[in-house]
Amino acid sequence: MMKPFAIAGIQMRISAIHSNVEMMKLKLDIAMNLYPWVEMVLFSELCAFGPLTYTAQEIPGEFEEEMKKMAKKYKIWLIPGSIFEKSGQHIYNTASVINPQGEVVTRYRKMFPFYPYEVGVTPGSEYCVFDVPDVGRFGLSVCYDMWFPETIRTLAVMGAEVILHPTMTGTIDRDIELSIARAMATVNQCFFFDVNGLDTGGSGRSIVCGPDGHVLYQAEGNEEIIPIELDVERVKRSRELGVLRLGQPLKSFRDHMGQFSIYQPGKKHPYLESLGPLIKPKRVDKLSQLKMKENEMLEEPPTPIVYKDENNI
Repeated sequence: MMKPFAIAGIQMRISAIHSNVEMMKLKLDIAMNLYPWVEMVLFSELCAFGPLTYTAQEIPGEFEEEMKKMAKKYKIWLIPGSIFEKSGQHIYNTASVINPQGEVVTRYRKMFPFYPYEVGVTPGSEYCVFDVPDVGRFGLSVCYDMWFPETIRTLAVMGAEVILHPTMTGTIDRDIELSIARAMATVNQCFFFDVNGLDTGGSGRSIVCGPDGHVLYQAEGNEEIIPIELDVERVKRSRELGVLRLGQPLKSFRDHMGQFSIYQPGKKHPYLESLGPLIKPKRVDKLSQLKMKENEMLEEPPTPIVYKDENNI
């Protein structure tokens, strides 16, 4: 039996110098007028205020209140990307989940800030799943989280059938991320809905993947509203019968779960320790190289000086 559920991703331009909230509301108005059958809307990471931590604010706050009103207005589930949350001495990258009654169901703090670049952001520590009644279980993950397969696998083990993944990627590794998104959907046999921003919010190319690894849609580098109707029942069939009726990775993971010794608490990993600290790569300083070479020459034993007489003896 088909269990259809319609999600719209909104890929829009993001400014780092002024609020994007009014544009988000306008895009939402347009999306719901064009596609009134949509039941959930997902924006990109840090969509509201951009990528700079000085915009951090307390949650709950004014932004969340405005988004609650929009969700209630259209009677939709709304994930308005994420914002930097100020909590005591910490800043988190936090996404809210709002239901059609305009209530915050849950919040998620990004577990893997993009270190060493997302400086000053504290990682969250709790996974996030929530249920949409009569539809299925959804998981929430943000951007760099998916580079760690354990995060998406954990959501799948918690029963998530659809992974919502707001992201902000404007770097040259977007191609790699597209392959990771497809891989995460496949090995966890779930829908994967990845929405990227534009300009300071990313390079676009949002992607939606199905539980058998197929790309349902991939956007380009322009503003887009991406309405996709998912058949959530496909997840159950994939997990029961296999990816393309072949591999059954979730069942195999279940049956071998106790054999992953690298995850044992307190276990030391000498190789990982040998990789050095988590730092930004730096340009090689030619002057430093020359200085090192000069020092090496000074440390070498001097060449003996041989004095010869006029007869070369």
